[in-house]
Amino acid sequence: MAAQNNQEVDALVEKITGLHAAIAKLPSLSPSPDVDALFTELVTACVPPSPVDVTKLGPEAQEMREGLIRLCSEAEGKLEAHYSDMLAAFDKPLDHLGMFPYYNNYINLSKLEYELLARYVPGGIAPARVAFIGSGPLPFSSFVLAARHLPDTMFDNYDLCGAANDRASKLFRADADVGARMSFHTADVADLAGELAKYDVVFLAALVGMAAEDKAKVIAHLGAHMADGAALVVRSAHGARGFLYPIVDPQDIGRGGFEVLAVCHPDDDVVNSVIIAQKSKDVHADGLGSGRGAGGQYARGTVPVVSPPCRFGEMVADVTQNHKRDEFANAEVAF
Repeated sequence: MAAQNNQEVDALVEKITGLHAAIAKLPSLSPSPDVDALFTELVTACVPPSPVDVTKLGPEAQEMREGLIRLCSEAEGKLEAHYSDMLAAFDKPLDHLGMFPYYNNYINLSKLEYELLARYVPGGIAPARVAFIGSGPLPFSSFVLAARHLPDTMFDNYDLCGAANDRASKLFRADADVGARMSFHTADVADLAGELAKYDVVFLAALVGMAAEDKAKVIAHLGAHMADGAALVVRSAHGARGFLYPIVDPQDIGRGGFEVLAVCHPDDDVVNSVIIAQKSKDVHADGLGSGRGAGGQYARGTVPVVSPPCRFGEMVADVTQNHKRDEFANAEVAF
């Protein structure tokens, strides 16, 4: 079985390496038939379940993977900017979001994130204010959450790129409800401090902090400044999907001052994994803590991996935490 897995992994890495080389040779990553075909082939290769652990690949494959994630990030930004401009030409852009080829993925991802928050954050969630870090020119996640799941919540969207925020804000100009609850800020998360304490939930986009050490720094910064008890939603990846997006180690989230409540690895068209965490109350201002979230249970590698609640009724695999879990286990949760 191990030999078979090794052959499967070797074949996958060879295929991904070839696709990386082809993508790297493209004269531009802006949407075009060639770009679309190569990235479609890449996603098709990476989405099925795979025994590969990309964190254990050799140095050459790791370097290839890091370069590929950067190319994916650039291509995703150009694709989103292209469609954001197309949508902005409509009088009511939000009525035409289905034009974007992956809009349904965002609907399903945001639904999953909301359901995980509702199920695993003690006491549930009814956030007054949410921050989305890395919202980009097409802030679909914020829109879906605001329109479908959090009708009374204010959303602050942060992105490094002023042009991305300008594009995003144009999409909401004609909407009196969601548009009135959306604001856009051009800022580096490292420069945010006191304002982070006002959020009940912070979402961290998959491509904020692409290298593992950069992601860990961002999470530690959030841990130093978010309010006690606030929830953090981190997008990660699993298996071969780690060739498309950075993989976040739950231990880094624990070391950053959070208690990891749930880790979910979808196996459908939702490409990102989702990690739900909560700011620990025993974390010092420097982001270091003394409790389980900082160096205890998850520093030892025990992770509560859960099934998507919208598809299964399974509860937390690790039941040593007791945040009203018994109450949840005895109740049918319907979303």
